[in-house]
Amino acid sequence: MRVDIVTIFPSFFDVLDISLLGKARAQGLFDLHVHDLRDATHDRHRTVDDTPYGGGAGMVMKPEPWGETLDAILDEAAAAEGGGDPPLIVFPSPAGEVFTQATARRFAREPHIVFGCGRYEGIDQRVFDWAAERARVELVSLGDYVLNGGEVAVMAMIEAFGRLVPGVVGNPESLVEESHEQGLLEYPSYTKPARWRDREVPPVLLSGHHAKVAEWRREQQLERTRRVRPDLYDAWLAEHGEG
Repeated sequence: MRVDIVTIFPSFFDVLDISLLGKARAQGLFDLHVHDLRDATHDRHRTVDDTPYGGGAGMVMKPEPWGETLDAILDEAAAAEGGGDPPLIVFPSPAGEVFTQATARRFAREPHIVFGCGRYEGIDQRVFDWAAERARVELVSLGDYVLNGGEVAVMAMIEAFGRLVPGVVGNPESLVEESHEQGLLEYPSYTKPARWRDREVPPVLLSGHHAKVAEWRREQQLERTRRVRPDLYDAWLAEHGEG
């Protein structure tokens, strides 16, 4: 899988060299390219923003650097893929659809994703409109709040879908029981010692009875989801029923 990231803070993504994704990159499972948007500027100040038409506070990212940078990425992709399908271009935006575990699963199946990290008051709308003529474009939000820029959102999305890419996580079965994978939150986890600061591990987990353990875990999933995320619980009930 190839991922391109366009940003004015390339060093932000150095952290992707560590942990599971770092190992995946070393093994060739995850091909990451980070592009400095300022490399596509042509003035001595390397300017990427300007005042908004119509007035208002803040600055807006200029279309020219974005056009040059995305042109280079898309042209390279077209040459490498022999004119095949263009990559998916994702712009983090509070005006986008909310990123979910289902989105992560879908992104993990993409052979090539390009992320555009906006800053300031956002990116000139014409960049999205133009990009949509060359590739598939999605605006995606982490939630109903605003960040200083798209970098944190891109990191979160890469963490979420990158671990779903085959081979990245050593034991793929561990992915199945995680929160949101089945529409429910994950059950509580315990490890040794069996007693810690007067708190004991639930006896069923020490019983060795796999069917009872599975039953207890499902009960915990349902109860935790009902209590913490009633919206998810109601959706799960609507699909699966009381049983």
